[in-house]
Amino acid sequence: MERLLAQLCGSSAAWPLPLWEGDTTGHCFTQLVLSALPHALLAVLSACYLGTPRSPDYILPCSPGWRLRLAASFLLSVFPLLDLLPVALPPGAGPGPIGLEVLAGCVAAVAWISHSLALWVLAHSPHGHSRGPLALALVALLPAPALVLTVLWHCQRGTLLPPLLPGPMARLCLLILQLAALLAYALGWAAPGGPREPWAQEPLLPEDQEPEVAEDGESWLSRFSYAWLAPLLARGACGELRQPQDICRLPHRLQPTYLARVFQAHWQEGARLWRALYGAFGRCYLALGLLKLVGTMLGFSGPLLLSLLVGFLEEGQEPLSHGLLYALGLAGGAVLGAVLQNQYGYEVYKVTLQARGAVLNILYCKALQLGPSRPPTGEALNLLGTDSERLLNFAGSFHEAWGLPLQLAITLYLLYQQVGVAFVGGLILALLLVPVNKVIATRIMASNQEMLQHKDARVKLVTELLSGIRVIKFCGWEQALGARVEACRARELGRLRVIKYLDAACVYLWAALPVVISIVIFITYVLMGHQLTATKVFTALALVRMLILPLNNFPWVINGLLEAKVSLDRIQLFLDLPNHNPQAYYSPDPPAEPSTVLELHGALFSWDPVGTSLETFISHLEVKKGMLVGIVGKVGCGKSSLLAAIAGELHRLRGHVAVRGLSKGFGLATQEPWIQFATIRDNILFGKTFDAQLYKEVLEACALNDDLSILPAGDQTEVGEKGVTLSGGQRARIALARAVYQEKELYLLDDPLAAVDADVANHLLHRCILGMLSYTTRLLCTHRTEYLERADAVLLMEAGRLIRAGPPSEILPLVQAVPKAWAENGQESDSATAQSVQNPEKTKEGLEEEQSTSGRLLQEESKKEGAVALHVYQAYWKAVGQGLALAILFSLLLMQATRNAADWWLSHWISQLKAENSSQEAQPSTSPASMGLFSPQLLLFSPGNLYIPVFPLPKAAPNGSSDIRFYLTVYATIAGVNSLCTLLRAVLFAAGTLQAAATLHRRLLHRVLMAPVTFFNATPTGRILNRFSSDVACADDSLPFILNILLANAAGLLGLLAVLGSGLPWLLLLLPPLSIMYYHVQRHYRASSRELRRLGSLTLSPLYSHLADTLAGLSVLRATGATYRFEEENLRLLELNQRCQFATSATMQWLDIRLQLMGAAVVSAIAGIALVQHQQGLANPGLVGLSLSYALSLTGLLSGLVSSFTQTEAMLVSVERLEEYTCDLPQEPQGQPLQLGTGWLTQGGVEFQDVVLAYRPGLPNALDGVTFCVQPGEKLGIVGRTGSGKSSLLLVLFRLLEPSSGRVLLDGVDTSQLELAQLRSQLAIIPQEPFLFSGTVRENLDPQGLHKDRALWQALKQCHLSEVITSMGGLDGELGEGGRSLSLGQRQLLCLARALLTDAKILCIDEATASVDQKTDQLLQQTICKRFANKTVLTIAHRLNTILNSDRVLVLQAGRVVELDSPATLRNQPHSLFQQLLQSSQQGVPASLGGP
Repeated sequence: MERLLAQLCGSSAAWPLPLWEGDTTGHCFTQLVLSALPHALLAVLSACYLGTPRSPDYILPCSPGWRLRLAASFLLSVFPLLDLLPVALPPGAGPGPIGLEVLAGCVAAVAWISHSLALWVLAHSPHGHSRGPLALALVALLPAPALVLTVLWHCQRGTLLPPLLPGPMARLCLLILQLAALLAYALGWAAPGGPREPWAQEPLLPEDQEPEVAEDGESWLSRFSYAWLAPLLARGACGELRQPQDICRLPHRLQPTYLARVFQAHWQEGARLWRALYGAFGRCYLALGLLKLVGTMLGFSGPLLLSLLVGFLEEGQEPLSHGLLYALGLAGGAVLGAVLQNQYGYEVYKVTLQARGAVLNILYCKALQLGPSRPPTGEALNLLGTDSERLLNFAGSFHEAWGLPLQLAITLYLLYQQVGVAFVGGLILALLLVPVNKVIATRIMASNQEMLQHKDARVKLVTELLSGIRVIKFCGWEQALGARVEACRARELGRLRVIKYLDAACVYLWAALPVVISIVIFITYVLMGHQLTATKVFTALALVRMLILPLNNFPWVINGLLEAKVSLDRIQLFLDLPNHNPQAYYSPDPPAEPSTVLELHGALFSWDPVGTSLETFISHLEVKKGMLVGIVGKVGCGKSSLLAAIAGELHRLRGHVAVRGLSKGFGLATQEPWIQFATIRDNILFGKTFDAQLYKEVLEACALNDDLSILPAGDQTEVGEKGVTLSGGQRARIALARAVYQEKELYLLDDPLAAVDADVANHLLHRCILGMLSYTTRLLCTHRTEYLERADAVLLMEAGRLIRAGPPSEILPLVQAVPKAWAENGQESDSATAQSVQNPEKTKEGLEEEQSTSGRLLQEESKKEGAVALHVYQAYWKAVGQGLALAILFSLLLMQATRNAADWWLSHWISQLKAENSSQEAQPSTSPASMGLFSPQLLLFSPGNLYIPVFPLPKAAPNGSSDIRFYLTVYATIAGVNSLCTLLRAVLFAAGTLQAAATLHRRLLHRVLMAPVTFFNATPTGRILNRFSSDVACADDSLPFILNILLANAAGLLGLLAVLGSGLPWLLLLLPPLSIMYYHVQRHYRASSRELRRLGSLTLSPLYSHLADTLAGLSVLRATGATYRFEEENLRLLELNQRCQFATSATMQWLDIRLQLMGAAVVSAIAGIALVQHQQGLANPGLVGLSLSYALSLTGLLSGLVSSFTQTEAMLVSVERLEEYTCDLPQEPQGQPLQLGTGWLTQGGVEFQDVVLAYRPGLPNALDGVTFCVQPGEKLGIVGRTGSGKSSLLLVLFRLLEPSSGRVLLDGVDTSQLELAQLRSQLAIIPQEPFLFSGTVRENLDPQGLHKDRALWQALKQCHLSEVITSMGGLDGELGEGGRSLSLGQRQLLCLARALLTDAKILCIDEATASVDQKTDQLLQQTICKRFANKTVLTIAHRLNTILNSDRVLVLQAGRVVELDSPATLRNQPHSLFQQLLQSSQQGVPASLGGP
């Protein structure tokens, strides 16, 4: 190499590249280093921008600045070529040899040509609106010093002095022109880019414009350096990442629509998921293995080059060029390794995201196609949240699974080179631990599966608990059901405890292993009769440490693969569930008769495929076009099942079902109305285009106009999740309106009249069912047989069989319980009077309670901004426990101190050996650190291997066996202490994080259960569930994992700095600038990283909610054909979440590449300094080797510290979200526990004194000065139209809401003075909507476990449920999620049985028998009368006969008491409101009254 340089420069081989010639720099140095190198860099950088995509308006002219730069760079590409002419012409115009001049000129010309092209491309791209990339402009100005120095050279050589030679003069003129062109270039860049007209005054991110697309069309340099992330990071730094739309859009290959298309090409029903994923993304993923392989190999290049460099410095025999090559190789290898590892991580994550998009999409599509046997919602949500994430861990683990053994093999080979067969002893020890590890991994695996099952059960229970939170509060069961969740959590934590302690054992084994293996190897080596030397000891130690990494990571990798396998199986089970298949379910031919719309023949249906549950059998049913068919029968006789069978929501076991016009779908109104979290208008339109005329007719037919006129924002009012803020009647009517608006030909109506009062029911019947729908075919289930007299036919069901069908006159007398006509004094209903009474106050208090004037109910989920606050760290510290936290830190420091002590002792021992050897060989002793550093594997040194002893120690005896035994014994003792500290720290850490996991969940659960009802109305369940599932999982598992790494890194860094500070103080001078750079990079990164993580959590909640919503309303979705629209919505939500995930990963890689390159720069700097010192004869090879080995581990530790700190901070967002609920949720006012004893309510007297209730300031009063008194044992009926304040009375009585003024007295005790539990335990309620949770019948009847079985059976008998419960397996029979193994009526009966068990003196009945047939209803009323004969009963009236037996009736209107007297008295007052209500109800028979 020296010869080549000497030839090119025309210099001597001894000094080929002279730095100075006379008073200026050497011309050869100027041309090669200061001119050719910058030009080469410019050429490469310009080439990177040649692929930049064009802007859509690129036809517009460039700004003057761009034009000037283009012209200057074109001239600069011509000048170097012209400059070659005088050189080539004789006589040579100097200044250097022709070869050198041609090389420099050609490189310059190529560079500027490439730069001109790049500028042209950039000027016509979006960069044309600004000055373009700054880096490119700066590199273009780098050749300027070379030009200036060459001009100086000419001046010194007297080119301008006579005689003037044409050659040199021409060259000088060209040089000056080049400098002028460069100056023009700089001016062109400095000139403002001048925004083009269409872009004038454009903000950073226009309102209507999406942000930039990530990475697509970017140059490869931009891809390697992640320069395309600059706009995103700038927005993060300014705090402008507030919503998912602020994040750059996904590249084309990650778009959910594209992924769905690619995946569907490889997926068919019944296929194996892994095969489809492999087909879609596998080849690309396997190709990344090559990157991994090259990166692994480069990892070994460092040690070899370092040892060569130290050897070069030590020997001083080799030519300088070798040293330069080693240093360049070291720097180049570090940079290349960093780039490859970084790209590998980034590309693997992209493949992971592709698979994630495909898996989440296929899971949702599957949910849309599920048949009748469906998993509980909680389980499906867990598949979406936990299992899909764990499945994707496979991507990270698979390449490691072969990469680690490869590293192992290479390391073992190098170890063999050092200590021969002695390494086998250590290896055997390491291999013995593999089966131990296998046992531990298997146990972890089994515990993991059990933990997941307990987690499923807990999330399921919390889901049910949230859905019935009102009832839970009414009954005061927060403690009892909270205890059930806690029991599930305790079982989950029991498994987690096993996992954590086994993990701790694993970590301990691997942490203690290097020291034990080293000792075994050294003892074996000495016993084999060899002499230990510094080279052997340190190299062996370094290699053993390198050996540990693959062995250490292997269990985690295997664990990741096994976890992925478990989750894959769970997802596969879900995907293998039978599909809803209309083609197979319905007969392919329509009914034979053209006039027949629906035909069932010999059809047997069941809820499960084998027919073990209640079956529905229809021997023959034919429905003609335009008929109204009524379906009647007792509770649980199969009415809803028949409609579900027609809609295709059951399993058809045999027979055939034919429907005409099947493709058009059905109009379906289910018994439990399904309402979306959206505006009322969106709920009714349900994706169909808005038709003003039709919409108006539908609102009128479904009696919704009056309700809408009261609501804060009319039909733009948002209703809560599942419609919680609407009354039962309003929900039923909105669901009916949705069905009507879809304009279908066949309508299946499941008791839409049950939840509404009499005049509304009449309105619905005449205007809607017999009005707007009169031309359609309708099947109507109802218990209110009086409305079926206009039906064309009535079907009578019993025990799942169709037993009679015929005209109403035949069938209805069989089911009617009350004589038909009931009109006292011949009073006829007067529709005019009925209309005049129609009160516009038709709204529910619940809405006023929640809505603001804009009608927005759903508040955007709050998102903290900026750094994670200090109180979050404090909260976690407290959750761990003060003492335990301090003990963990202390054990950590002790562990690091003993590790450093072991290294220090080793270095002391070696220095003694070296000193003795030196004195024996009569050589001057060198610095103790300089020995043995020329072994070929030294880069692998761990931080504390070489250490200059600072304490003077007694000189050891000459190196005999006893001497070695002494040193080895001390070393082994220190290592043993270190091993104990490691174990202590692992166990303490596991205990601490378990303690924190338990505390955080317990506080969250307690706080959520104590929150007021208003919170649950305004918060989607998905949002609360997200806290209980993914945030809790993060605090349980992910956070401790990362926190452990962070603490280890921090302790390692402290130890390393201590060693560096005492051993090589001058190296500490590099730390301040390095620290400043690190600080700025990581701060820039963290600002965006935090927000991206938060947005990631935020965009996950809607995905959960959407899936839960879909599963709840599946039958409606299918009947109306809305599945495609919901799929599109899912893709949209998925796209937003994937955006956040992708941006989070890309910013992590952005940080990683910068930290890695800084590390490489430090290594290169030290190597460079070493070479310069070597040239000057100042280098100490020992110190250089030491500093280099330290520098490598230092940068690794610093980057590990930054990334683990950032990840810990990101994980702490979960703790922050848990804390947000734990600290900020409003709480129900608890009141003071009065010393009243348990049975303080002895009489049952109720008194309201001037009670005023406003749901929020600014809203009208829901109760406006209500005053009345109920005597003990009195039966009071409460009536009034929808929104008159009936439900509000109960809410105030139970203190679910606190009145603004006034008070409520029970037996003379002010309820506001009582503790809530004390109050609610003395009241009983039968709620309007039955609430059951999954569990046994016993648990549902008696959650607190207060009653004996005999009492439970008696209550069931009184409610006519004993037969049903016996058939289900008695009191221990499982009810399923939400009690779904019972019909709605049976569920209401079970809730009644629950009330019968209570010992309460006051019973409140809230329209409890709406879904029960009249005969059963009559029996129940008798039961209630008998059972609660001497108790106070408040009944919100629903059916007339329940009121007429009351002692008094309270009539409410607009929140005021207007009448209060006995039913007989009020009936005899001709103009009383009660009398008018009676009249309006008489359009049917004794019917319902008083809405929800």
